[in-house]
Amino acid sequence: MLCLGLNGGLDKVHENRFQIPNTFMHDGAAVLVRDGQVIAAVEEERLNRIKHSNKLPISAAQYCLSAAGVQLSEIDRVAFYATEAYSNAMLENMLVSQPDASIPLDAKLLVQKLLAQEFGTELDASRISFVSHHQAHAVSAFAMSGFEQSLIFAVDGSGDFLSGLMAIGSGTEITQLATFPENNSLGQFYLETIRYLGYGLFDEYKVMGLAPYGDPVAYRELFEQFYELSANGEYRVHLDRIGPTLLRSIQVRKKGMPFTQQHKDVSASLQEALERIVFHILRHYREATGMTRLCLAGGVAHNCSMNGKLLYSGLFEDIFVQPASHDAGCALGAALIASNELGRPAPRARLQEVYWGPDLASDHAVEEELKAWAGHLEFERTEEVADRAAEWMAGGAVIGWVQGRSEFGPRALGNRSILADPRPATNKDRINAMVKKREGYRPFAPSVLEEDAREFFDLPGSAGEFPFMNFVVRVHDSKRGLLGAITHVDGTARLQTVSRKASPAYWNVINAFKQRTGIPMLLNTSFNNNAEPIVDSVADSIATFLTTELDGLVVGPYLVKKRAATLQDWTALAVSLPPYVSLHKVRAYTAQDRQETVCEIRTDNRDCARISHDLFDLLTRIEGEAVLAELLDTTTMDQAQREALTSELRRLWEQRHVRMHPSQAARVHQK
Repeated sequence: MLCLGLNGGLDKVHENRFQIPNTFMHDGAAVLVRDGQVIAAVEEERLNRIKHSNKLPISAAQYCLSAAGVQLSEIDRVAFYATEAYSNAMLENMLVSQPDASIPLDAKLLVQKLLAQEFGTELDASRISFVSHHQAHAVSAFAMSGFEQSLIFAVDGSGDFLSGLMAIGSGTEITQLATFPENNSLGQFYLETIRYLGYGLFDEYKVMGLAPYGDPVAYRELFEQFYELSANGEYRVHLDRIGPTLLRSIQVRKKGMPFTQQHKDVSASLQEALERIVFHILRHYREATGMTRLCLAGGVAHNCSMNGKLLYSGLFEDIFVQPASHDAGCALGAALIASNELGRPAPRARLQEVYWGPDLASDHAVEEELKAWAGHLEFERTEEVADRAAEWMAGGAVIGWVQGRSEFGPRALGNRSILADPRPATNKDRINAMVKKREGYRPFAPSVLEEDAREFFDLPGSAGEFPFMNFVVRVHDSKRGLLGAITHVDGTARLQTVSRKASPAYWNVINAFKQRTGIPMLLNTSFNNNAEPIVDSVADSIATFLTTELDGLVVGPYLVKKRAATLQDWTALAVSLPPYVSLHKVRAYTAQDRQETVCEIRTDNRDCARISHDLFDLLTRIEGEAVLAELLDTTTMDQAQREALTSELRRLWEQRHVRMHPSQAARVHQK
């Protein structure tokens, strides 16, 4: 039985027909399972390059079908990650806000039509199903946990008019114990607070990283006004009190402003409040049910600090956190629910790895891609790729590392990673500032050989496998000074243990680093910059390599370095506009407080960059793609103007507002 799980929006990548905000139907994905076992899974953002994509996950679905070598017509069930009633209600809301739109009010009919348009196959309505959002979260965790029985807590911002559920998993069945309404949302509780710290949706993890710099005592009493704990694990959050109280109590931080100690203390108090509520709920259900194991899913389950506190508490003997706990994981849950309904439940086995995404191309295809960038890259092939990469890092290099199939979920787990020596604290500062271009306080994770983890980290009980970076654990006191790049200010780290069996290529490069340095771990962070999702393809990795200050790139068996490219090399590249951007001329006030016509390039997520009139005129001439030199030849620009415009274009490329790449003609000529 083949079951395809989907979550995400309804628009194609170049459309905004349904005008769906990113607060709804975000983190689109597709997951294909055969007889309950995952064959392929990928988030749409990895392919369409829109962070937290709220587009129809067509590219993700196409990949899944291709990976299995099947057509849509061969799929036994397509399952969507929300109930049909909820989906219909959302369509009604869209129609109210867009009365002129031709939106059908039947969600099943709409999904059927959208799939038919994209795949040329109209599935019978009986092969399309809708599942409960939080049930999908719950199943995605329990079915992958290897537990025969456990408590399940699915908790997030919202979905299907709820913010979570508590259940018991037993065998292949899940029995619901309680649900949590939207107005009691712990996800919204966190999000509403961080608005006053200059953050918004999808920034929650940043505040989790800021919290250890603060003192929760400072605002503990204030935060106690925002929630109540009562008998039987019940609680209430007062979302309406947060804004007015914080406005009176703190200096609100605007995006880009520096953090004060006040902001750090608020972060610490918020984190403490979340943990108190979660512990209150779980203590009750642990006692009431007698369950000694716990499964966590939903966006709040990505709070690794909270997970670490649960781990050390001893409240449960074992805890499994679904590695794609956010909404992308609902595609997994939806597929597994459908498969179970068709008599093919997931096998009871603990999840070991999530390398379910697109594989690297053949070595020949990788080499051809590298050759196409001849003016910008130099490379060599080696059979000792792990040894050479380890040698680079032992010498101080920060590298991109791309191997095998990409990871499903928000963490780079050693196949699409930026890697470095975990010892020098300067590596943390350097990567934050020069590669990721993000806040300097943000920590990085260590990837350690599974067999060596206890030497460096305080791991409770018999737990020894932490393959998904889901838990913050304590670094041994004696090792904190040694591991300056991965030890957070509170002496902790978000740990990934690496198994030789599950991740052989990644294990090999860490082991090679160990042979040179005695340190069996590496600093690991996702291979992307601040403007894009994690890289997926070879082309993605080259683009990120060339637009960051990484020292080297390893792709499959190839070691790659940068050349000192000339202006001619840059203008030999083709330029194209991603399908999610648009060009605009608007009247706006300039720095001189005068209203003038300005040029802008905008993305679907409302990101906007102001550009020069010359570049605007150049970009409007592009149909498909155009070689930059040929575009410039149509102008009367002198050399200095050409250099300035090329530099402006490269800055836009760094932010992924445009694409720069070898032209199709150049690729053909290269061959």
